[in-house]
Amino acid sequence: MGKTMLLLSAFLFAAAAAAQEKPHDMDHMQHSHDGFMQGHMHHAVAKGVLLEQSDDGQKITLRIGPMKLPAHTGHMKMPQPADLTWKVPISGWLLAYHPRLVDASGGAVPGIVLHHVAFWNENRPDFLCPNKEEHIFGAGGELTDWAEIPGFGYRIEQGDRIRVETMIHNPTATSYDAAYLEVTIPYRNAKGAPLKSVYPAWMDVTACGHSGYNLPAGPSEKSGNVTVTYDGVLLGVGGHMHDYAKQITLEDATQKATVATLDAKLDEKGQLIAMPIKTFFEQGGYKLAAGDQLKITATYNNTTGKLLPDGAMGIVVGYFVPSDDAAIARLRRKSASVAKN
Repeated sequence: MGKTMLLLSAFLFAAAAAAQEKPHDMDHMQHSHDGFMQGHMHHAVAKGVLLEQSDDGQKITLRIGPMKLPAHTGHMKMPQPADLTWKVPISGWLLAYHPRLVDASGGAVPGIVLHHVAFWNENRPDFLCPNKEEHIFGAGGELTDWAEIPGFGYRIEQGDRIRVETMIHNPTATSYDAAYLEVTIPYRNAKGAPLKSVYPAWMDVTACGHSGYNLPAGPSEKSGNVTVTYDGVLLGVGGHMHDYAKQITLEDATQKATVATLDAKLDEKGQLIAMPIKTFFEQGGYKLAAGDQLKITATYNNTTGKLLPDGAMGIVVGYFVPSDDAAIARLRRKSASVAKN
């Protein structure tokens, strides 16, 4: 049970302070980030950032870099890595994700310089929002491990294309000339004993649209709905919100039941410290039925006295196990034909 708790807690992206940056220099080369976390931002492109991989037969290690991180530089002024593609070299199941940041000599770099990283499977649509690619991994400055759930894994096929989207910043007083993000991914080869497949579930107050939205001054509430299209169970859920968050709830509106209520933990300035998790693993999972309408509601209290553009998100995240894996497995596409998010 401990490993399950660790995995579900790791779904929670670190909530970096929603500092509003001044417009960047539009004369520089532009890079459009249209992914789950970035929205429709434009940045200068960081040159020379590559993705390399190594495989020891039990785990794959991805290495992204080098990334130059000048001190006291926000994400809007920092040149950002272009989206990179990891071509999966094996068929089987991905079991866990272990991120870390290092310098060129292998020394530790503080996680706070990672705004976020997100992995998107271009060969599969999201089962709740088929207009989006399947979002299989994400992390922020907390660099929390996504630990293994014994008996479960994320099914992949050799040749699957995983889009890796990385955003960096450096709020510290120390510059880093060559930082690298490493993500170690243990796996089970398809030739080994089979595992039960799990699927990431991202339930968003903006439904299937761009996750970020403007945060008005004072108390506010925003709700959205997604429709479950397969019978199955949730193993557990966590939440992703931003500063000045109060609470996010997940309701099964069809069954008129509250699935989870997650209260944000803030510091005295209103900055987000943590979001709780709720597990259903002990009871065999929380049952959902095809056709159920899930309602997500996020509440905030923005005490800055001003609107914060793109300053809020409200997402309940978890792992879903379908009753009929064959039905949801058929969503996989041989070519990357799913729209980018």
